[in-house]
Amino acid sequence: MTLDQTHDPKLASWVEGAEPGSDFPIQSLPIGIFSEAKGLRRPGVAIGDYILDLTASADLLDEEWREDLSQPILNAWLSRGPEAHRALRQRLSEILSDERYRDDVEINLIGQSEVRMHLPCLIGDYTDFYVGIHHATNVGKQFRPDNPLLPNYKYVPIGYHGRASSVRASGEPVVRPRGQRKPPEADAPEYGPSRRLDYELELGIWIGRGTTSASRFRSAKPVSTSRDIACSTTGPRAICRRGNISRSGPSSPRTS
Repeated sequence: MTLDQTHDPKLASWVEGAEPGSDFPIQSLPIGIFSEAKGLRRPGVAIGDYILDLTASADLLDEEWREDLSQPILNAWLSRGPEAHRALRQRLSEILSDERYRDDVEINLIGQSEVRMHLPCLIGDYTDFYVGIHHATNVGKQFRPDNPLLPNYKYVPIGYHGRASSVRASGEPVVRPRGQRKPPEADAPEYGPSRRLDYELELGIWIGRGTTSASRFRSAKPVSTSRDIACSTTGPRAICRRGNISRSGPSSPRTS
């Protein structure tokens, strides 16, 4: 990611709750999908204690973005790529910091406590990468105490297919996976919910533009096309204050 004037730590917003050190200062501006109690799902940006309704703010933005920023998902918007994303960020930074726009923008701010956040995209697939060396070492010690990391760990990206159907938004109930287990004293396996639940904090990246079948990313491309980051857990609600995006795991629902 290239830093620009929108990341200036001296930049200030007129929006209440967007002071430096807050969860959503003007340097953040994460985009997501929200709805009010009886309203339609639509794109919004977190700023201070509020969500800026991008659909309602269309007249203040580039006319070319109007259709994509009125959809109930962000797939079309993400597919535009980093140039459009950067331009939107710069425009939002301008209207949320310049008092001249306050009257036109303020009417489109909705309190975060009054909205519900949703999954921002239709998720076709995702890949889970085993990149935490401390985590990998701890797990490896259980099987190979004297040699926890395999020789190729630091040289080969270890990624495995994830189950996209289990991706959930923050606040959704976590359902324990069910399966078989056979206690040593039992004559036969028994079926039931898992007795242990793994909690993991992970980092996720949305890739804006897709790829064609059998094509490859060059090493720098995922960074230049990524849109946002998120935190996830395989347990009750966790929050990552960079965006309201969720991830799932291969064995149980994950929330962010």
